[in-house]
Amino acid sequence: MKKDIDDYLNEGIYGVKETKAGERKEFLGTLRERTIFALTEGEVVQQKGINQLTDAMKQYPDASLRLSGEVSTRFFKPYKKAAADYNIAYTSVTNQDVDADLALVLHVDHAIHKDDIYLHEEESTIAEQAEEKEQSFTSMLKNIFKR
Repeated sequence: MKKDIDDYLNEGIYGVKETKAGERKEFLGTLRERTIFALTEGEVVQQKGINQLTDAMKQYPDASLRLSGEVSTRFFKPYKKAAADYNIAYTSVTNQDVDADLALVLHVDHAIHKDDIYLHEEESTIAEQAEEKEQSFTSMLKNIFKR
């Protein structure tokens, strides 16, 4: 399709048309179909998913990492170190008008249609956390009734 003068004027006024704009905002400027691995802001703050991220970086050496500019840079130190270790380029993406849940996206520049891109904690880890909570609650009760 050939562009006419109206197309050029509209691009000048409104910017270039972008496909799947909502999806691009959610995935820090890339598309879901290009995403290898993604972490939410809470997962990044708790320093989760580093092992899965490094595994994905090993599998996809041509990947790039996008980091949300809405999250403090101190939380990204281990992720940036992993990227440097595997020669993965990373960039910070700031988009003030979007409240996206994702804070880290590892992606490639072509569609891969990977089904499972989110962090999954191992069942043993969840069971261990529940056991720790139960033990701390039990010790708290013992301390209360010692008096």
